[in-house]
Parts: sequence; structure tokens; C-alpha cells
Amino acid sequence: MQKIEEWQNVDRAVFENEIFPAKRPAVLRGLLREWPAVRAARESRQSSVEYFKRLDTGTAVTAMIGPPEIEGRFFYTDDFQGFNFGSQSVSISTALDTFLSLAEDPQPPAIALQALHVPDILPSFLGDNAMPLLDSVIAPRLWMSNRSIVATHFDNNHNIAAVVCGSRRFTVFPPEQLSNLYLGPLLKTPGGTPISTVDLREPDFDRFPRFREALESAQETVLEPGDAVYIPILWWHGVESLEPLNILANYWWDDALPANHKPILALMHTIAIMSGLPEDQREVWRAFFDYFAFRKDGDPAAHLPSDLRDVLGDLSTSDRGEVLAFIAERLRTLVGQGSNG
Repeated sequence: MQKIEEWQNVDRAVFENEIFPAKRPAVLRGLLREWPAVRAARESRQSSVEYFKRLDTGTAVTAMIGPPEIEGRFFYTDDFQGFNFGSQSVSISTALDTFLSLAEDPQPPAIALQALHVPDILPSFLGDNAMPLLDSVIAPRLWMSNRSIVATHFDNNHNIAAVVCGSRRFTVFPPEQLSNLYLGPLLKTPGGTPISTVDLREPDFDRFPRFREALESAQETVLEPGDAVYIPILWWHGVESLEPLNILANYWWDDALPANHKPILALMHTIAIMSGLPEDQREVWRAFFDYFAFRKDGDPAAHLPSDLRDVLGDLSTSDRGEVLAFIAERLRTLVGQGSNG
């Protein structure tokens, strides 16, 4: 498998002028080597636990817990009607102590704390462990686990993920490999975003033959404490945690749309409406979408006044919000009519 391109001594200027514009994954070796949290992890697993326990405010968080039989793969049940793990409310200190107690267990339960919003649960982490490539308003999230794997998925945002403790293998696929990744359900997902149903560690090529083609375009890397990886928006990535204790901080951001505007919701709505239409109608609507939404032939409103306050115009944030509110109200009306009919 190809290796993700690696960069050394990256500063903000290099990131903004060279790495980010390329819109390709990039490994940022040693980017955060001077973080106190990273220095503690490089001393020992115990030192890392003690560092984070000192920051713990006692706020309860949710831990995903799966039996040893799942071998760290948080996934669906065989019938895709549920998940192969449960959840429990714990403190971060309790979770960290549990990771240490299980470190020598050859078949431990799988445990993961995911997407913990640092300002809410470990605010003291921010002062000494700053991300040098982004504005400070972009707050990190922490991911803690023992050996486990996060299924291949995409993010709605750009992502910088930095290993603080342990090590993680990242396998990335370009967005156009969508049809070769064999996605699971879109609405009910283990972590909130659609995932590939192929096990990266043991791909079943008889069941998923096109995954071989996806692997031809895949890239991978293993990150150690202080290393980071930039993953552009909509690039697929699977993440395997390789140690008995793994801690990662990630940063999501996207300047293109407000945080509450999710294109995937438009995708789900389109699927729900369009998939039941006859093929000839779908083809006509495809042309409409290409013209209006994806602007395949240029600006569809070029012949209209520039200050047009319509979905075809150059919408401000407030205008866009009004359009979404209009759509939401129409949908409520249609759903109400359907339930009464």
C-alpha cells in the first residue's frame, strides 16, 4: 500500500500555503512533539494516565464497551439491526485506570471514549497543548481506547488528527472510491457517520470484490506520539489503535458552510425522494441537479439580478438559514399530510 506523503518541520505558513491547498492527506511528523501531554506519553503509559488524571474535572463521559469477541471492531450486529457494543457513563480517570488494568490482558473487552469535546471535559488541556496550525477557536476532541478499530468513514469537515499516546494506523481512500467501500446503513451508524462494512484488517474479497480496487488507491501511515495527519474533507479513513492505551486529539473545521449545515442531510433527503422514481424520471432530475446544485454548466442565475434573494442567488448566512427554514416547514407540512392520509 502507498504511504501518505510525509512532511517535517511544518509551520502554519507551510500548512496554509502548500499542504492545505493540495487537498491531499499529509503526515505531519513530530508536529506536536513538545506538547506536555506528548512528553508524558513518551515517558510511559503510566505517566500519560497520571497527566490526564490531573486534568480530569470529573465530568461523566460515555464509554463504548464491546465484548472480547469483537476484537476491537465496533460494528453492527450480524443482522444490521443493532450494534455489537453497549455504552456506560464513566469518568475519564476511571476509564484511564481501566485501560491500565487491562494492559496485559490478551483478550480484553474493547473500550473507547470518542469525540470528547475538550473545553467541556478537560479545559486545562488547552493552555499547554495548543495546535500551532489552526486558530484557537477550533477546539480539539479527544479519543481514548485500547486496541480497536474505527471503521472506514468520512468526515463532514477537514481534519487534523494528532496522536498523543500509543500509536494508530490510518488508512485513507480518495472520495471517488465510494462505490468500492460497500457502505452500511446511512441513518443508523455506530459513530454518527456512514461506514464501510469491510473489515480493514481481514477484507473478505469474496463478499466485497471491488474492495481490491479501493486498496489500489489507498494510502496508509502509522503515527506515534507527537505525529499528526491532515485528512481533507470527504476523504475516507479507517483508524486502528495499536496499543493497550491510545489517546488522540483531533480538530475539525470547515469554512465553507456553518457547522449546522450538513450536505449529507441533503443527500439523505434526495435518496428518500428520488430512489423510488422511475429510471427515466431519475435521469431527468439528475440533469436538474447537475445544472442547479452542482453548476455543471456555470452559474444558473447569471442572467438574473445580482442581488436576487432566492436560492439561486448569492446567499448570505442569514439568507441561507431562511431557505433551510422554508424547506423544513414544507417538509413538516408534507409529513403531516402523509401521516393523516
